[in-house]
Amino acid sequence: MPIPFKRFKPTDLCIVKPILSSKTHLSDAVSSLDVLHPRGIRLSSHILATLLRRCSDTKSYKEGKLVHLHLKLTGFKRPTTLIANHLIHMYFCCGDYVRARKVFDKMDVRNLYSWNNMISGYVKLGMMKQARGVFYKMPEKDCVSWNAMVVGYAHCGRFSEALRFYGWMRRVCVGYNEFTFASVLIVCVKLKEFELCRQIHGQVVVVGFLSNVVVSSSIVDAYAKCGKMEDAMRLFDDMTVRDIPAWTTLVSGYALCGDMDSAAEMFSQMPKKNTYSWTALIGGYARNGMAHKALGVFRKMIMHRVRPDEFTFSSCLFACATIASLKHGKQIHAFLLRNNIRPNPVVVSAVVDMYAKCGSMETARRIFNFTEHMQDVVLWNTMISALAHYGYGKEAVLMLNDMLKSGVKPNRNTLVAILNACSHSGLVCDGLQFFKSMTNDHGVIPDLEHYAHLIDLLGRAGCFVESMKDLFMIDCKPGDHVLYSLLCVCRPNGSIGVGREVAEFLIKWQPHSSAAYGLLSSIYAALVTWGLVDEARHIMDERRLRQDRSTSWIEIENEVHAFTVSDGLHPLKETLYSALGHLNNQIEDNAPYLTET
Repeated sequence: MPIPFKRFKPTDLCIVKPILSSKTHLSDAVSSLDVLHPRGIRLSSHILATLLRRCSDTKSYKEGKLVHLHLKLTGFKRPTTLIANHLIHMYFCCGDYVRARKVFDKMDVRNLYSWNNMISGYVKLGMMKQARGVFYKMPEKDCVSWNAMVVGYAHCGRFSEALRFYGWMRRVCVGYNEFTFASVLIVCVKLKEFELCRQIHGQVVVVGFLSNVVVSSSIVDAYAKCGKMEDAMRLFDDMTVRDIPAWTTLVSGYALCGDMDSAAEMFSQMPKKNTYSWTALIGGYARNGMAHKALGVFRKMIMHRVRPDEFTFSSCLFACATIASLKHGKQIHAFLLRNNIRPNPVVVSAVVDMYAKCGSMETARRIFNFTEHMQDVVLWNTMISALAHYGYGKEAVLMLNDMLKSGVKPNRNTLVAILNACSHSGLVCDGLQFFKSMTNDHGVIPDLEHYAHLIDLLGRAGCFVESMKDLFMIDCKPGDHVLYSLLCVCRPNGSIGVGREVAEFLIKWQPHSSAAYGLLSSIYAALVTWGLVDEARHIMDERRLRQDRSTSWIEIENEVHAFTVSDGLHPLKETLYSALGHLNNQIEDNAPYLTET
C-alpha cells in the first residue's frame, strides 16, 4: 500500500532541521531525506530547490541524484516547473547533459527560463549544435537566449557565427542588457579587432549603456587587449564610476603591452585593491622578465594580508622558474602547504614546472606521481616539457604512452612538447610517427609550431632536404617559428642560399627583428665568408637593430642580481669575472683534452 504523503508542518521541524540549516554538510542534509520518506513527509518546493541549488554550486552529482530519487519516491515523478528547472541546472553543472535533457523532455509546462536553462547548459559544455537546436525550437526568445548563443560561439572560437547571431539579435530588436555587449566584446578581444571594438563602443553610446560600469569596463578591457592603451585610458577617464575590475583592467593592459612602469603607477593609484589587482601586477612582472620584482610584490601582498589565489601562485612559481630560484620556489610551495591551500591542476603544474626548471627533476617527478589530478592534460604536458628541457627524450615518449594508457586525450601543446623532446634527443623515427598520427589518432591539426619542431627534428638529424619538403607542405604562410628553425638548420648544413632566402622572408615580414640578421650573420661567419658577415651587420647598424643579449641571474644574500656577459656596469663585475676565470682554469686543469680540440 503506498504511503500517503503530507506537506511539511511546523511540528515536523525537529525532523527536517538538518535539511533546512545551511551549516549542515550537504551529504548529511541529503542523507536526512531517508527519514522523511517512511514518515510520509513531503518537503516544500522551496526547500527542495534550495537543496538542488547547493548541489549545483558544489557540483555534487551523487547528492543531486539522491535528491532526484527522493522526488520520485515522494510522488514527484513529474516535478513542478520550478523543481524541474533546478534539476536541469544541477545535471548540467555536473556534466550530465543526458539526464538534463530527459528532465526537460518530460516537463508538462516549460517557461522561458526552462528553454534558456537548456541553452546555457549546452553552451557551458561547448555543445553548440545542441544549443542551436533548442534555440530554434523556442516559442519565444529574450536577450538572455541571444546572449547565450553569442557568448557560446565566441568561446568556441566560431567568431563569424557569434557576430552573425549578434547582428541578427539587433535586427529583431529584443532589447539589450550589459551581458549583450560583454559577449560580443569577447570576439573583439579574441580577434584583436580594434575597429570592431570601436563600433561596439559607438552602439553602446547610442543605446545609453555607457554609464553601466560593467559595460564600460568591458570596453576598456577590449581596448587594452587590442593594445590601444590611449583609447582605454581615455574611456577610463570619462567613467563616472570606477570599480576595482576597471582599475585592474588597465594594470593588466599596460602589463600586456610590456609597460610595467605605467602598470605599477596605475596600481599605486588604485583606491582599493583585491587579489586580482595584486595578481595582475605580479603576473605582469613575471611575464615581462622581471621575476625578482614579481616576488617583491608578492611579499608586499602577504604583508597586506591579502589572500592569494591559484593565479597568484602560478605567476609567482613561473617567476621562480624563469630565474631558477629554487629557494623562493620552495618557500612558495611551503606557503601553500602551511596554509592548507588545496591547489588545483594549474598550480600543481606550476609547482612541477618550477622544480624542473630549477634543476630538481626528482622532486618534480615525485610531486607529479603523487598528485590527485592525473586526469588533467596540462599536468602531463608540463612533465613532458620538463623532460624535453633536459634532453630526456625517451622518458618523454614513455610519459606520453602512460598518458594515453590512463585515458587522457593529448592536445596541441602535448604534441608540441613531444616533438620538441624528440628533436632534442635525436629520436627522428618517434618524432615522425607522432607527427603523422596527430590528426588521425589524436584529432590535432598541425599548425606552424608543430611544423617548426618537425623541421628542427629533421634538421638536427641532417635530413635537410626533408625539412625543405615539409616547408612546402604547409598550407599557410610559414611564421617566424618555422623560419627560425630553418635558419638554424641552414647553419650546420652549410646551405647559404637557402639560409639567405629564409632570412629574407623573415626580414620582409619582421623588418625590425634582429634575430634573422644575427642568425644569418652567424651562418656566414661559420663558412668564413666575412664580406657577407659585414654586409649583414652593416644593415643592422643602418636600421639601428641590436641583438637581444642573454641574461643570467645569481642570488647573493637573498637578493637576485641580473647581468649579461658584456655588462660592464654591474657593481660586482670584477668578482663575477674573477669567479668565471677561476672556473675556466679548473676546467682546463681537469680536462686538458678540451684545450686540444
